Amino acid sequence: MKIVIDTNVVISGVFFGGRPGMILEAVADGRLNACASPEILAEYYEIILEMNKRGQGHFNRNILVPFVSEMEIIKPCSSISICRDPDDNKFIECAFDAKALYIVSGDKDLLDICEYKGIQIVTAGDFCNTYSDIFS
Repeated sequence: MKIVIDTNVVISGVFFGGRPGMILEAVADGRLNACASPEILAEYYEIILEMNKRGQGHFNRNILVPFVSEMEIIKPCSSISICRDPDDNKFIECAFDAKALYIVSGDKDLLDICEYKGIQIVTAGDFCNTYSDIFS
């Protein structure tokens, strides 16, 4: 199953663990396929560096490195303009062009959309509950 993971879920997983961390670990060990665009990856790193500078949370490099190395990097060609926050459109564009089934997010602007052309937009908790067999 292919998914796109919003930056807030990556940050939560890398710094705090919990269900977002479980999702990142599932990608890192091949139980899930995740994709991102170069723009999304750049945002991941930008926010991680900012959080690290502030000393917020505990940076877990052992989750981040294998997670990123297992991701499929795609260059989206679609231009989608559906989100209240235009900066979030990149996640939908990536998911659409990668033919992902889910966007996993904690962002209300994305979650309020719920679904876009067959792509479900769900929280990390809902995703883990729906696919609990992946995480057992």
